[in-house]
Amino acid sequence: MTATDQNSYPEEKAIADLESVSAEDFGRSLNGIGLNLLTRDVLSLQTFLSDVFAMRASRVSKDFAIMHYADTVFQLHADATFHSNPLLSVLPESGLRGAGIEIRLYQTDPDIAADAAGSHSHECLLLQAPTNKPHGLRECIILCENGYAWVPSRPLTDAESAAVA
Repeated sequence: MTATDQNSYPEEKAIADLESVSAEDFGRSLNGIGLNLLTRDVLSLQTFLSDVFAMRASRVSKDFAIMHYADTVFQLHADATFHSNPLLSVLPESGLRGAGIEIRLYQTDPDIAADAAGSHSHECLLLQAPTNKPHGLRECIILCENGYAWVPSRPLTDAESAAVA
């Protein structure tokens, strides 16, 4: 069996209504690579993501949220929902959690996101202002209160690329 065969699954059916889907049906619908962020406060992180990056949310509660970005969904879980998961035992009691991971948002203008982060009352830090990079993207780095590094970016224009070179 090849790696491709091993990772091939029947095409999953799209979930029409994420507000009422059962946990089991939602779980079965997931594919590709999944992202699940553990947080002390789901509602605060969901609001930050909606306000700063214009993400949509479904099934929002104090314990869980499904976040929508472009054609991707990912999940937010409160610590308490991981009571029987061994990962909870290695999470820090306080301080930042996301050190070492960048969550790249390739369809978000970094200038708009940086402005939004500064104009809302979120506990976040603009770690790097919007900058044109030699790898062809304009990006910034915003740390949310959980320490996850959110990197909104867009492709450079031809003029911006020429100025970086």
